[in-house]
Amino acid sequence: MATISRINAGVISDPLARDSGRSLNTVLLVVLSLLGIGLLMMTSASVEIANSSTGDPFYYFKRQAVFAVVGLFAGAVTLALPLSLWRRFSLLLLLGSGLLLVAVLIPGIGHSVNGSARWIDLGFFNLQPSELAKLFIVMYLADFLERNQAEVREKWREFFIPLGIAMVASWLLQMEPDHGALVIVMATTFCLLFLAGAKLMRVVSLVVLAVLAFSAVAITKPHVLARFNSFLDPWTAENVTGDGYQLAQALIAFGRGEWFGMGLGNSIQKLYFLPEAHTDFVLAIIGEEFGLVGVGVVVGLFCILVVRAFAIGRLAETKQSFFAAYLAYGIGLLFAGQALINIGVNIGLLPTKGLTLPFLSYGGASLIISCVIAALLIRVQFEVERLPSVDMKSAR
Repeated sequence: MATISRINAGVISDPLARDSGRSLNTVLLVVLSLLGIGLLMMTSASVEIANSSTGDPFYYFKRQAVFAVVGLFAGAVTLALPLSLWRRFSLLLLLGSGLLLVAVLIPGIGHSVNGSARWIDLGFFNLQPSELAKLFIVMYLADFLERNQAEVREKWREFFIPLGIAMVASWLLQMEPDHGALVIVMATTFCLLFLAGAKLMRVVSLVVLAVLAFSAVAITKPHVLARFNSFLDPWTAENVTGDGYQLAQALIAFGRGEWFGMGLGNSIQKLYFLPEAHTDFVLAIIGEEFGLVGVGVVVGLFCILVVRAFAIGRLAETKQSFFAAYLAYGIGLLFAGQALINIGVNIGLLPTKGLTLPFLSYGGASLIISCVIAALLIRVQFEVERLPSVDMKSAR
């Protein structure tokens, strides 16, 4: 079977094949580093609001620490499960996540915050179905694309099936609404189709249609237009105190931090100037307290994680393990998409959107699922490294 990657092997090499032990440690080191930075900076960003609202300055830290322990335990369980088991139940997991996306829209089940019904209140924990949906969509698409590689390239029916799944999920996400997750689901699907060998013109034409459709929907939503207008010019009088307030305060935080920051705990913006600083805008507090250098470290760690995911996928592909390859690519795309959107929102390159930064932002669902996804990536690497090498010339 011919290799299907369009990734230039000269750009993304196979360091895994040369040093598998070090690569495993790299993935773990990056994840643990992000977890540690996240606990530290989320605590710094939340001490004032936690003290005023609960009387305990470490309230959010304690909860996030519990979520981190649960996430590490869930990751350990995930690491112990073979990929064949995930693949066997990928359809059931996809359907289950779809039912949860429907359930969150039902009054009395879905828990609404700031006008968005994205959570299911379990008492001790708020479950966010979109986090599960993103992972299980990628998992099912990895299975589907391996089973239908030739058909996806040549036939419209197999090409549209993954798009249909993504469109149904996107429609449910639009109902919440959760535009950030919607964009990630669609972008990841298009990228996986491209990596599976789908014709470029098909992918590009549908991307253009998706952008036009999303724009048409956005025009009908006054609050979306207001956010876009505030994004274009956050400093006007009506925006700086209205829809552009968060962005303006975040930019002030980055400006105060300059190169090396004001020092840990010395942020001014977290003192009620920047709302929800410990969730969507924790990167702005990192920028204020540790400057451009601190932000560069965080961005660098995410870059390493994404590059490693694609390197693992590349190695799996060269060994003809295409489910593992697509799963690794999909995981890399999920981390890249979520990090890019959150970072873009924080620095004013994208309109304000409620999307957490993996491992760093406060939130149990996001943290636990991020740990599970990272463990899946390590499991992919573990299994792929033990596969025999394939003679690509004979495979052709």
